[in-house]
Amino acid sequence: MAQLYFYYSAMNAGKSTSLLQSAYNYAERGMNAEIFTAALDNRYGEGKVASRIGLESAAHLFTPQTDMQSAVEALVAKKKVNCLFIDEAQFLTKQQVKQLIYVVDNLNIPVLAYGLRTDFLAETFEGSRYLLAWADKLIELKTICHCGRKAAFVVRIDENGQVVKEGEQVEVGGNDKYESMCRQHFAKLVW
Repeated sequence: MAQLYFYYSAMNAGKSTSLLQSAYNYAERGMNAEIFTAALDNRYGEGKVASRIGLESAAHLFTPQTDMQSAVEALVAKKKVNCLFIDEAQFLTKQQVKQLIYVVDNLNIPVLAYGLRTDFLAETFEGSRYLLAWADKLIELKTICHCGRKAAFVVRIDENGQVVKEGEQVEVGGNDKYESMCRQHFAKLVW
């Protein structure tokens, strides 16, 4: 029986690396794994999932308007889909998470979603909120703060190295704009 998995963490925990390794494992066994990623994050190119350690793969793009159920059904009409991977899953909408549940429960295709749990103000993203509530399995991928403790939060930094305490929830960036921290260091800087 297929299940919905949510792999979550702060930045720099290896979410994309883990996704790409798992997708490779399917391909190595002659199975078809389809990958989706958020269209708004094109730091590594359009239609591509890439990790900081150099792994990459082509991916289908999704926007808030994408009907994930229809997109997957269109793929299934062309070929067998053994597994579905979602990178940047925090950018899914509530409706898209419901559509992925349909894919799991009615098409019997496992869905492995990878994303951030919270934003730079420790607020959940819409996709993360519903994945945390509705996924069959929750798996935390761990990274560390500069102090060595588990980092569960992300701090946004401006171009002058100052902590940002307000702004739009979504601002795409990497180590140039964000730093993962433990709750204690996050709270000292943001709260």
